[in-house]
Amino acid sequence: MNHFAVQKALKEIATEERALQTRRFFKTGPGQYSEKDQFIGVRNPDCRKIARQFHLLSFPDLEKLLSSPIHEERFTALVILVNRYQKSDAERQTEIFDFYLSQTAGINNWDLVDVSAAQIVGHHLFKKGDERLFTLTDSENLWERRIAIVAIHYHIKQDELHIPLKIIDKLRLDSHDLIHKAAGWMLREIGKRDRAFLENALEERAPLLPRTTLRYAIEHFSKEERMYFMRLERPLYAK
Repeated sequence: MNHFAVQKALKEIATEERALQTRRFFKTGPGQYSEKDQFIGVRNPDCRKIARQFHLLSFPDLEKLLSSPIHEERFTALVILVNRYQKSDAERQTEIFDFYLSQTAGINNWDLVDVSAAQIVGHHLFKKGDERLFTLTDSENLWERRIAIVAIHYHIKQDELHIPLKIIDKLRLDSHDLIHKAAGWMLREIGKRDRAFLENALEERAPLLPRTTLRYAIEHFSKEERMYFMRLERPLYAK
């Protein structure tokens, strides 16, 4: 059981037709965020099946997969880590958490973050404290900032809504659309837990948020409610 076996298992079920579709979906053109990512054409459910088969893979072998240019290999490694984290005791969870944050160079696409950040980083820092979340928001690495904002999904599921708002506020001026989308997604999730809390937060924040973030946040509001929040005036003191 090693990384070569995982690579072989993935290649055996890969299809070029699927690879072509995935490359278009993940924007692999010149200058786009997935420009250097390589896809061989394996469906996520199949990656998950392989991850279950190789659940005992060592950290060195997982590191090999996470440093691979092939997207599906990195995805499979992250699913292995999530599955292992969820079945581990506290000491082992800390090892997995530390390993995860040492490998962020390979956690470099939105789906890789989304399949793992809340399950590992969010869960771990909800118990241990939130300081590392705020450190990640200051990173120059886009994907580490996305890890911070997706990790708070775990907090939201535990009905801790104040820390997520602080993270969203810190990333409000981020320059990247993928952060704006994630922030809007998290605000929408807050609304699912407590609609009144979200509405109160938006009364103050709506004029200050990127339009993409706000549109995602109010996606499930009525037309009249969406128009209200989209038309709130920006305070004179706002940056």
